[in-house]
Amino acid sequence: MLVDSPPEQRAETAPAPPSRRAMRALGLLVSVVILLLVTLASIAIGAKQLPLDQVWHGLFHDTGTYGDVVVGTRLSRTVLGLLAGAALGLSGAVLQALTRNPLADPGLLGINAGASAAVVTAITYFGVSTLSGYVWFAFLGAAVVGALVWFLGGSRGATPVRLALAGTAISAALYGYLQAVMITDDAALNKLRFWTVGSLASADNSTIVQVLPFLAAGTLLALGLARPLNAVAMGDDTARALGANLGRTRALAMLAATVLCGAATAACGPIAFVGLMVPHVVRSFTGPDLRWILPYAAVLSPVLLLGADVVGRVVARPSELQVGIVTAIIGGPVFILLVRRRRTAQL
Repeated sequence: MLVDSPPEQRAETAPAPPSRRAMRALGLLVSVVILLLVTLASIAIGAKQLPLDQVWHGLFHDTGTYGDVVVGTRLSRTVLGLLAGAALGLSGAVLQALTRNPLADPGLLGINAGASAAVVTAITYFGVSTLSGYVWFAFLGAAVVGALVWFLGGSRGATPVRLALAGTAISAALYGYLQAVMITDDAALNKLRFWTVGSLASADNSTIVQVLPFLAAGTLLALGLARPLNAVAMGDDTARALGANLGRTRALAMLAATVLCGAATAACGPIAFVGLMVPHVVRSFTGPDLRWILPYAAVLSPVLLLGADVVGRVVARPSELQVGIVTAIIGGPVFILLVRRRRTAQL
């Protein structure tokens, strides 16, 4: 027996007209071009001003001073920004579909808190002092908290509300632990304060190599979940009628979000609002179809992250603002605007 769905749900699942699909494809192509331009700007612009010819020479010919600045510093942070931005955008889009909350972000399920707690533990109790050491502790903390949220949320019987409540409770407890440790340990505070701001400045090839396999696996898993998450987003009854396996889909979505956000946070520190803003904005012109939301988020989130990083390098020359500060400055007003628009739409 077929279960008929409401008109608005049938509209969401109906194939888009050819003209709309063409516009979405064109928009994605334009987004890729914008990403390419921002990537070039990230390589060409820095806290240290270099003429474009010297940037070009340092990128392709010089192994001296210019090569050290362009290849050793700017290129590495640009590549990490591309990877981390895509990961944060994808994880945000997946979590918004999983929780059916368009204002959800990776911090909602405690993933950022788990990574931060693991890093402060590594600094305080294990004497870890290098970024390469932080990466593995941060990723482990994110994975443990992701699994704990899944277990407390009901495992295969998890619902969006249970997952959000479990993540919020665990985040509160872990941030209390963070504050307690940092207040009592000045060394931990001094080392952790740079990591918790969120930055691409410490990027190097070893960090990229360490997180790349996790980011690649998480990206493939997230993109592969587009169709089943479309069904889950329409409600449990409709998803079951469409043949979706709710437990498996939610478990894999939770895994994808944890791997993506955990790896990005491990490499850069917790960076707020990227996973919230970009999927939410993308949804306004792609519609609710995750087959389009996820690719758009993977392309436009690095645009935001690298763009914020370039702004941070320019506005405070010869020093720089960390990218986590810039995204917070941008994201705060945008978040308020999104909340107000959502409230107005509900009235």
